[in-house]
Amino acid sequence: MSTPGSVGQGLQLVPFRGLRYVPERVGSLAAVTSPPYDVVVRPDGLRELETADPHNIVRLILPQADSPADRSRRAAETLERWLAEGVLAADPEPALYVYQQDDGEVLQRGVIGALRLSPREEGVVLPHEEVMPHVVEDRADLMRATGAHLEPLLLAYRGHGAPADAVESGVDPDARDNGAAGVIERTVAGSPLLATTTEDGVDHLLWRVTDPADLAAITTDLSHRQALIADGHHRWATYLRLRAERPDPGPWDFGLVLLVDTARYPLRVRAIHRLLHQLPVDRALKTLGDAFRVRAVDGPLPQALAALDEAARPGPAGNAFLVAGGGRFHLLDRPDPALLARTVPADRPEAWRTLDATVLHSLLLDHLWKVPDAPEHIGYIHDAAAAVDQAERRGGTAVLLRPVSEDVVHDLARQGVAMPHKSTSFGPKPATGLVLRSLALG
Repeated sequence: MSTPGSVGQGLQLVPFRGLRYVPERVGSLAAVTSPPYDVVVRPDGLRELETADPHNIVRLILPQADSPADRSRRAAETLERWLAEGVLAADPEPALYVYQQDDGEVLQRGVIGALRLSPREEGVVLPHEEVMPHVVEDRADLMRATGAHLEPLLLAYRGHGAPADAVESGVDPDARDNGAAGVIERTVAGSPLLATTTEDGVDHLLWRVTDPADLAAITTDLSHRQALIADGHHRWATYLRLRAERPDPGPWDFGLVLLVDTARYPLRVRAIHRLLHQLPVDRALKTLGDAFRVRAVDGPLPQALAALDEAARPGPAGNAFLVAGGGRFHLLDRPDPALLARTVPADRPEAWRTLDATVLHSLLLDHLWKVPDAPEHIGYIHDAAAAVDQAERRGGTAVLLRPVSEDVVHDLARQGVAMPHKSTSFGPKPATGLVLRSLALG
């Protein structure tokens, strides 16, 4: 996203002394990393990560104990012990960090830093999803206890990578690389601070940026920009809550983020699926009545997902869902327009009212199935195969969705309209554990 100077001072990214794993104290950097906390498929994924290395970062971001207070306390004690033992250590001077991910098909580069959260940033960082209060409270407890930001948010902005953007902003195309993009491209030509390949085959590389001229170039470039929260709405809400608790200036005025210029490195948008723990699929289908057209579709999963894609139709009543469980797939489409009109709130833009996530929560979960939006009833799972597998093993129902267009996300965000929580999954997401921020270090 690119905006004129009317959005205040734009993005203000400052260097910090990153906390990083000391390679000699761990089995491998790949073995101590993790996906973001909300992508880990629990409990299987959690156990797999915990056993990969005794110092895996999940012991900080997803500590295991009998109560929320005990979990946060355990994470704080673990972090303190790892620092004392030299498992984690702070870099010698403040820096911004260039971060690259490459899976052989998608290359992504961005800058990790501490983003100012002051009130004048309102309208500069744009959320697009609602948040769940209990998740914000959980993350707030963890951040208070550890005094650290353990994983960066993913923020998307539009720099001068696209010719149309350069023309629109009046920037000389020959000077495009003098800003953040130029610093990134020059930095990756040098030797990385660290490099590792995670089990999924993705190469992760990190460089440190400390040169005053490079830092100034990034600062000047970002000062004219706004960003969309691509991943991390709950952590962003947590940053704002914790900052509001501390009126005096200090380290809580900043939050750890990864900024990616999507004009150069477009993000992928995927759906987040629902796992209904306590709703057997037979009961879910029986309760539908005439609310949708319901058809059994053949598997395996890729073939069933193809049927879901083919059912897509633009506009009202064009919603479609794939319901899985009991070894079967059922396609739900063509919802009853009259029922949509009665159950979907009418005080929002049409682009919001016709979202699959909106219809899912308003018509299916709230009206027909009466499933409370609580962790014991609904799980939010990024991987379709994992959602189906858990539904099969636990006797529940998986509801698979299609991804939302990135243009729709941007348009609603600019209007200040929040999508239902867990509507989108932008990626590639940064690996957790490569660089942390201790608030004690500023």
